[in-house]
Amino acid sequence: MSSSEKGLAGRYAGALYELAVEAKATDAILSDLTGLKSLMSENDELNSVIESPVYARTEQAKAVMAVLEKAGANSLTIRFVGAVADNGRLFALKQIIQAFAEEVARRNGQISAEVISAISLDSQRKKVVEDTVAKLAGSKNISLEMKVDPSLLGGLVVRIGSRLFDTSVKTKLNRLEAAMKGVA
Repeated sequence: MSSSEKGLAGRYAGALYELAVEAKATDAILSDLTGLKSLMSENDELNSVIESPVYARTEQAKAVMAVLEKAGANSLTIRFVGAVADNGRLFALKQIIQAFAEEVARRNGQISAEVISAISLDSQRKKVVEDTVAKLAGSKNISLEMKVDPSLLGGLVVRIGSRLFDTSVKTKLNRLEAAMKGVA
């Protein structure tokens, strides 16, 4: 995400957060938007309508509004996404949703972390990772986003804010290769 997209997403997310607090609907809106983001990730057709410049703003707005209304979304969520569509900013909707979720978490004193592993972790390993990340972050109030990237070969990559902990086999092999090239 470019810095201009981050700024755009942050401005929209901040405005929505203020409206959500005023309406006492922060959790409902977060739930609506998280569901919409999941649906966009799972449904290529919806994602295409939202992100493609081929469709007119009105067509995009109608499609997204219909999905939200059918899902029984909060009226503020529907109006907000409609405003994003009217302003021709649906291409940044995923980033806006992410920025809103991060803002809610931050205001609730929650720390977000991303954990990338080579394989899907079972519940026991996930618990160990959660405990370790909580210690690293210095907070028990932590939200983990777990991802799988088989190219890591093994180990983990953990991102807590701007801090990165990379214990992946892929990175270790890359360092070894670089060191060997330096010797040769």
